[in-house]
Amino acid sequence: MTAEENPPAEPELSYEEAREELVAVVRRLESGGLTLKESLALWERGEELAKTCEAWLEGARAKLAAALAEDTPEPEEGAPF
Repeated sequence: MTAEENPPAEPELSYEEAREELVAVVRRLESGGLTLKESLALWERGEELAKTCEAWLEGARAKLAAALAEDTPEPEEGAPF
């Protein structure tokens, strides 16, 4: 494979960076005046950014659920509740 077929991986964006760029992409799309090609490229970038944000949020939810599970005491045997 050549370098063109296998581009280097983009550095991972933080949630905040991805969200900020996604907001900018949406604003550009909503402002109009773009060619179809430009609109499609922005749409695809927006989809990538949305997936990045969702991955960060899912990771945060999983960590929160794990932390809450650790903090929840196990019921004692014979306890009424």
